[in-house]
This record gives sequence, structure tokens and C-alpha cells, in this order.
Amino acid sequence: MQDKKQKFLRNLPSVEELCQLEEIKEISDKHPRSLILGSIKRVIDAKRTEILEGGKDSNLKQIDLSSKTLAELILEDVELSSRFCLIRVINATGVIVHTNIGRSSLADEVVEHISSVAGSYSNLEYNLALGKRGSRSDNIVAILREIIGAESALVVNNNAAAVLVSLDALSPGKEVIVSRGELVEIGGSFRIPDIMRKTSAILREVGTTNKTHLDDYASAINENTGLILKVHKSNFKMMGFTKDVSLEELVKLGKEKNIPVMEDLGSGNLIDLKKYGLQDEPTAQESIRKGVDVVTFSGDKLLGGPQAGIIVGKESCINLIKKNPFHRAVRIDKMTLAGMEATLSLYRDEEKAVSAIPTLRMLTMQAEELERRAEKLFKEMKKTEAASLFDIEIQKSTSEVGGGALPLEELPTRVVSIKPKSLSVDSVERHFRSNDPPILGRIHKDQFLFDLRTVDERDYQDIVQAFNGLKPHQE
Repeated sequence: MQDKKQKFLRNLPSVEELCQLEEIKEISDKHPRSLILGSIKRVIDAKRTEILEGGKDSNLKQIDLSSKTLAELILEDVELSSRFCLIRVINATGVIVHTNIGRSSLADEVVEHISSVAGSYSNLEYNLALGKRGSRSDNIVAILREIIGAESALVVNNNAAAVLVSLDALSPGKEVIVSRGELVEIGGSFRIPDIMRKTSAILREVGTTNKTHLDDYASAINENTGLILKVHKSNFKMMGFTKDVSLEELVKLGKEKNIPVMEDLGSGNLIDLKKYGLQDEPTAQESIRKGVDVVTFSGDKLLGGPQAGIIVGKESCINLIKKNPFHRAVRIDKMTLAGMEATLSLYRDEEKAVSAIPTLRMLTMQAEELERRAEKLFKEMKKTEAASLFDIEIQKSTSEVGGGALPLEELPTRVVSIKPKSLSVDSVERHFRSNDPPILGRIHKDQFLFDLRTVDERDYQDIVQAFNGLKPHQE
């Protein structure tokens, strides 16, 4: 058997021989030589492994080393290797702020503004009115002050960075008082205690997991106290025998003791969601009105913009944060700045923000609109040849907010469900996930579901085309 394997190994063509195949020569002008060589080497290595791991003589005879087959494998590998790794996907999962697939989608005019700025030079740090160097944060500060009502503002690359730079700047070498019930962990293993250890601030825990009183904070204050920190439990809720200290109480205590109060608001909500039938979620404007010195929150969750960490509050505090060495390490680039400015501009008119920002539009979408969307997709799918392979229905279901926001909120939605008559539902899921563009839905009771709350109507054609590509016994 070993001799037969060696014979097969000797029949493997060299890299140079495969380079001379006509099929490979034809693509040499379209792709870099290094990419083609990498594909050739991978195909050879795969065939070598197939030979060495081959068991019986009959298995070896099935190994195809023909030039035609090798060329096809190389061309396929070149095609895969030349694609971008980060690609557009269609979100039919019903999770609006889906961290694994990029959180918030951006409004069309935001994308247009980012493209305009990214594709050319810009006045990033140049004051056109004065004709001299300016600050990249001036424009974003002005609009945040207008919308939120804060004295000043700063934007960094995410909320973890916002918390880190704020703690290091506001409480250097001093204690930061935090309730034990607010020492949260969010996605990606972001933990408040871990972030604090990376700064010069010192964690001072007070209270218990389920109950913290105002006296706990007051008793912990000493000559080395630098900051009181309140963390919004945006991705979980504690029920039952619990007690929290209100923001108003902490602000009053902070003023009495001349200690600044900071709030990590997390999800970054800027509108009153109760008006749209959703659970109450605190806004940055409310925190500022209550007198908090510094508020931090995310830009790509409920706010619906690009990834960013937003810091708003008292000018004296923001100035300290700007001067902190961490600030330069976590500052945003021109594309994020353009996207955030354009997104925030939409908030000048709440009605426009709700209709234009995809995250807000999906959050507030009503049953009538969901029903209309479901009917439209249902009818288009029923027209296809593949429709005979499935039981297709419109069903009621629930969507999720995602992104660690509003964890108890279940949003009534409509889904188009397809139940295969002969195929396995897992093979259907793989088919859609392998599509170009990939289509991500969810499986429930042997059905594949398309949640219409998170599907853009512009994606219907891709969904219908992928659906019609399903074949009987496709596994």
C-alpha cells in the first residue's frame, strides 16, 4: 500500500507544471501571481494529504489527478481567495442590533456622506474659515451639544474606550465607587472591573449584588474618592428583592461631597421609546438634565450610527478627558466622524430620524407595515418553481432588539416560514448562508423563518432568487 501511495505522490504535478496549464494562463492577467501560486500550492497540498490518508487501494484509485480536475480546483480556490472577507449579508434573523453581523445599519444619506468624505481629502483638522489647523472634534461637539444639551462632548472609537479614558482622566490614582450590582459584563468579555484595572483608578465596591443603598455610597466616600460611577444594566434586568440608588440621589450626594458623578449609559438612546410602545430606556438628555457630570454611551446600538463611544457632560470634565494620553490612542477616524455627524444630524428632527435611521425604523415598525411586507415576500416566493418543495406561510412571531439593549423587550413581528417537504431544514439554512449575498434567518420547529422586521425590501429579489435555487434532495 505504501508503494502505491508513493506512486500517486510521484504523479502529482509540480507548481510550475500547473502554472503552464491554459486555464491558469488565462487568469494570469486578472489575478496577482502570488495569489495564483498560493492556490496551486493549496490544491497540491490537499491532494497530497488525500493520498497519504487514503486507506484501501480502491480509495486511491478514486483520487483524480487529471489536469482538468486540478485546474478546476485551482480556479475555484483563486476565486474564493480573491473575494473580500468582509461582505454584505441579509439579516432575516429578527435581531435588530445584531453584534455578529455589524450591529446597526446606516441610513442611506449617512453612507453617502461617508463615501464622499472617504473618497477625497477633507477638512478633518483644518479650519476653513480661519485658514489654519483646527480640531477634528469641533463639528461633532457642536451637534452633540445641540441635541443632548451638554456643555461639551467627545467621541472615541467605542464605549469601552469612552469608559476607559474617562475613568483614567477623572479619577487618577483615586477610588471610583460602584455598586456591586452594576459590575456588569457585556459581549466580548467587556467587564467594568477589568476596564478599571487598566486605568489608574481604584475600584471601590459598595452594596450587594441585589441591593445597594445611598448610605453605602456615602459611607464609602473618603479623602481618596475621585468619582462615583453608575452603570446602566442595559443587557439584563434584576427582579424581585432589589434596590438601586437613583441617578438624582447620586448627583445630589456628589454635589454635597464635591465628587463628580459619571454614568455609563451603554446603549445610547436619544429618543423617548415609550411613545412608540416600547419599554422605557433612559436617554442621554435625561441624564444631563439630572446633573450628571459625564455620560458615556455607544454610537452603533440604539443610536443607530457607526461604532463609536460618545462622551458628553461638563466642560471641565471633558477637557480633562481630552488631555488624557489615552484619548489619542482611541480617537476616531474621518469615516467614523463623517458617519456619526450625519447620523446625529438626523436627530434634529425626530420624525425624520425614526424614518431614516434603519435601527429606529425597525424598532418602531408597526404590525400593518410588517403584514404588508410579509404579504409581498410571500407572494413573490409562491410564484417560484421551488415553491412546490415547501409549505410556505405567514406567521406571527417576535423579534429582538439585540446589542445588549432592552433585554426583556419582545417585538411582535411577521415572518415568512418555509417548511421543506423533502429537504432537511439544516440544508436549507446552509443554502441561504452560502448564497451571494449570504442570507441569515432562523430555524424554528423544522421551519426556516424570514423575519420581516429586519429585512430591507431591497433585499427581496436576492431572497427570492436564492429560494428558487433550492432543488429537490439538495443536501
